[in-house]
Amino acid sequence: MDRDIICIVCPVGCRLKVSGTIEDLKVNGQRCEKGLEYAKDEISNPMRMICTTVRINGGIHPVLPVKTDRAISEKYKLDVVKEVNKIQLNSPVKMGDVIISDLFGTGVNIVAERDM
Repeated sequence: MDRDIICIVCPVGCRLKVSGTIEDLKVNGQRCEKGLEYAKDEISNPMRMICTTVRINGGIHPVLPVKTDRAISEKYKLDVVKEVNKIQLNSPVKMGDVIISDLFGTGVNIVAERDM
């Protein structure tokens, strides 16, 4: 497997060349150890913050922006959106309120991104 990825751990944005297998991964282009760890994680288990919206009644808008409170395995991205789409909230909601807790047993929560 050969991939080119850009490290997002710091503002430098090193261009990494990743080759080999997960067990024998070779990474070139990183300026620090953080880039090496990022490449390993990105290849073996990519993690993402997920942002979406949930329907809300009585708000100034028909939807409320929400997001995961920390990164979750990318394999859950569609499942997260499906779970959020099942919900309809009632105003008022405060920024940071937990909308869904412990998604799929991961400990990751969906939280409100604004007051409404």
